[in-house]
Amino acid sequence: MSEIESKSRPRDTDRTTRVHLSAFDRFKFLIFFGLVFITLVWAEMSNNPILSFSDSVNQNLSSRWWLLALAAIEVIRQLHFLAAEVVAPYHGAWLKYFSAVDSTLKRLSDWNRFRLSRVIKWLLFVCLIAIVLGAYYKQSPVTALFLAPKALWSAMPMLGQLAFAVFFVLIQFFAMFWFLSKGGIDTYFPDDIRTRFSDVWGQDHVLNRIRENLLFLESPEEIEKHGGYVPGGLLLWGPPGTGKTLMAESMAGETGKPFVFVDPGAFNNMFFGVGVLKVKSLFRKLRKLALRYGGVVVFFDEADSLGNRGISTQQGRYALNDTSCHGGNYLSDAATSLIVRDRFVANSAMGGGGGMGTLQALLTELSGLKKPRGFFNRVVRRTLGLRPKLPPKYRILVVMATNLPEALDEALLRPGRIDRMYRVGYPSKAGRIRTYNGYLDKVSHLLSVEEVDKLATITPYATGATIKDTINEALIIAIRDGRTSITFTDVIKAKQLKELGPAEDVEYIERERHAVAVHEACHGVMAYLMRHHMSIDLATIEKGSDYLGMVASIPPDDQFTRWRTEYEADILVSLASLAGERMFFDGDNSSGVSGDLESATTVASFMEGHWGMGSTISSHASNRRFEVGAPGGGKGKDEGARELRHALADRIEDNLSGLLAKAETVLRDNRSKVLSLAHALEIYKTISGEDVVAVMEGGKGPLVDGAPYKNAENLDAIEKYHEATVTAHKGHEKPAVQIPTFG
Repeated sequence: MSEIESKSRPRDTDRTTRVHLSAFDRFKFLIFFGLVFITLVWAEMSNNPILSFSDSVNQNLSSRWWLLALAAIEVIRQLHFLAAEVVAPYHGAWLKYFSAVDSTLKRLSDWNRFRLSRVIKWLLFVCLIAIVLGAYYKQSPVTALFLAPKALWSAMPMLGQLAFAVFFVLIQFFAMFWFLSKGGIDTYFPDDIRTRFSDVWGQDHVLNRIRENLLFLESPEEIEKHGGYVPGGLLLWGPPGTGKTLMAESMAGETGKPFVFVDPGAFNNMFFGVGVLKVKSLFRKLRKLALRYGGVVVFFDEADSLGNRGISTQQGRYALNDTSCHGGNYLSDAATSLIVRDRFVANSAMGGGGGMGTLQALLTELSGLKKPRGFFNRVVRRTLGLRPKLPPKYRILVVMATNLPEALDEALLRPGRIDRMYRVGYPSKAGRIRTYNGYLDKVSHLLSVEEVDKLATITPYATGATIKDTINEALIIAIRDGRTSITFTDVIKAKQLKELGPAEDVEYIERERHAVAVHEACHGVMAYLMRHHMSIDLATIEKGSDYLGMVASIPPDDQFTRWRTEYEADILVSLASLAGERMFFDGDNSSGVSGDLESATTVASFMEGHWGMGSTISSHASNRRFEVGAPGGGKGKDEGARELRHALADRIEDNLSGLLAKAETVLRDNRSKVLSLAHALEIYKTISGEDVVAVMEGGKGPLVDGAPYKNAENLDAIEKYHEATVTAHKGHEKPAVQIPTFG
């Protein structure tokens, strides 16, 4: 196929003829002169009713011959243009002989030529208006021009009424938008806020950096005299409840500056444009406060509500609601977060927030051009030919907090708007100890230093908000029991109540109770034997709102890296339920293993396709991004992607199958431990991690004595009870043997 040749539009210097005028440009002046002539004819006829139209035309032609002369000049000018548009030699000669005029005009600057042309046009317009008014007033044009203000003054009553009507309509419109633009913004003046940095516990590393920002806000010359600038924007991001809002409040208390709190829904409005007005009004207030008090702190809570001009994937920590053992509670937090991210990866939406105009107005206010301040400075000085004074440096510290930093617009996070970003994460163990002590000091308690240290150890992902709530719940439990001081047991009960919720008042039938206990015992034994990077926190078969039982584990230390053997141990704990049910119930298994299989598959997928912990080294994410394997061999993109998924699925299945076989071997070798732990769960319903260890090792726990589980006769009794329960399970009947008890 031959290519179509395209020609560019010729430049003016390459043309041999003049550019053709449009029809409007060719006839606009002639039409204007014609309208002026008709107006003059009509004015003559209105002043002399007996004058005919033809006589009025003849009189105006004789008395206002100059109008015909102007029209004739315009006709000649248009004929000249027409000739230059058609005849190339004529156009070339004109340019040659009159280039001197053009060069003379070009000596003037573009701005002066524009001013000169504007003055000439206005003079021409005023002259024509004076002529028309002269015909109307039967005066000379100059005199008639001075009589025009008199006519305008006589019409003022009517014009005033029209102006009042327009003003009344506008004032209603402005009042409505002014009313809608209020609300959602609260101002706190110095000493209104009593919170200080000493009231924020467990986040010392962030507070130290914030102190530096406040130092620059108080003494900006410390950095400006060396050529720098004061950072004007902070972003505090992290999980909910870690103290972001409390930090912002303490900043206002420490600085002694006004604190402006912007509600998350302040910019959500019914009408488009109200959000923009709120942004403008907010920053106008901030500038006034900054000048009056020497600085101001403005805090945007839940900044992700401001919106995003693109698509963002919203992720967070969601509870895994399963119908058996509370999903991944026995997994490590890192493995649980992976499952959550994989499950909710499709939950993406356009960032709405206050709307596009609101976000763009905010971006402009944060780092846009700062216009001169004040009417006298902007208008009067410019009228007098003076340069307006530059606006002052407004000391405005913008603080934003969010749980979803990925949902914020990239333009909002660039330096100059948000200069510093601090992650307010889960506090370390030392931070948790400090937070526990801070809230315990506010109540009466009997906890020792060792017990507080243990609390901080068994609550690795506790935030300031959850610790405060746990201590308050422990106080409620103590008061319910008729005490005013809380104990370690009260705090443990409060912790379990907050994490699991109140147990439902239901009773399992015997065979189902035993099946749930065996299911959880398989998780517990596998976690005790194979997963050394986590400690069992508790095990329960009490039914909750979204689980039949669970085994929860916690990390004994703060750890920031994960290893292949640790993830394999997580998968072994997940697969223990399926392997155990099949082994203890003659190849049968319940639907309660569904959540466990999902957890194991998700972790195995990341191991095999992303972390280099599988049988191959290549990254599935990169293969999918660059479409590796899709174009080759005559295969389409969809077919190549499908083969990639199948290959990954085969490797994941092989890995899970091998780990399932290993789980079966471990449980088979420790059959008596599984049945012993199941028996303890059926007797006590909920036991602690120390009780699980007691059953495994034959020691003594807080609730369970593990010594009877080392007795051979007791183990035989437990085995007979299990066999009777399996028989009852197959026949859907009551077990023939009662659960044994040990004194």
